[in-house]
Amino acid sequence: MSTSYDVKLLQKREVAEGTMEFTIEKPKGFEYRAGQYGDLVLPPSTGLDDSNNKHGFSFVSAPYEDTLRMATRMRKTSRYKQAAAEVSEGTMVKLLALWGDFILHKNEQTPAVFLIGGIGITPVRSIIAQATHDKSHHHITLIYSNRTPAQAAYADELQHFAEVNKNFHFVPVYSDTEGFVNADTVRRHVLDVAAPRYYLAGPEQMVKAMRKVLLEVGADEDNIKTEEFEGY
Repeated sequence: MSTSYDVKLLQKREVAEGTMEFTIEKPKGFEYRAGQYGDLVLPPSTGLDDSNNKHGFSFVSAPYEDTLRMATRMRKTSRYKQAAAEVSEGTMVKLLALWGDFILHKNEQTPAVFLIGGIGITPVRSIIAQATHDKSHHHITLIYSNRTPAQAAYADELQHFAEVNKNFHFVPVYSDTEGFVNADTVRRHVLDVAAPRYYLAGPEQMVKAMRKVLLEVGADEDNIKTEEFEGY
């Protein structure tokens, strides 16, 4: 059962080529875990109705931060995304929350490896920011693939987390193909493929490709957690 919150859109900004971030007010007393998500409902002034005015987004922000941030790859074929791009800062929107169990495992002795392409970075930025803030002992490796550096949202922030968190290893990868991580990259950066819990997030096609790579290198399927984004 979701709860509805009326919140103000505080800021819109481009965080990478073709990727827009929306910052909204954090409702008083609102609690969530890094990696979870909610639905952003646009107002009637956009011309949208109940059939197309809602979209689910992972929180880019971490629970310790004062605002809620969400980001999406913009698509000209999506009426919702085109309308979202036009909503003025200061407009009231609705947040429906809370969902998702794409959260970091509790056992700090088990390493975590994130294989992420493109917009799949949104819940991962939240998880890594929170782990860094909490001084967690989780050993975390992020292999983050994009076609070009310009398309890599939050790469600068992630690099900063890697500099201040000795347990976090950031591996940016750039490829002109589909922006997927390949088996050779995993073998190079994950010495014991059987040890970690693996996390995959992004559009369905991307998640399936990453899962195939992990099984190819010998990861245990029971140790793979996924979050498939709809509407991309």
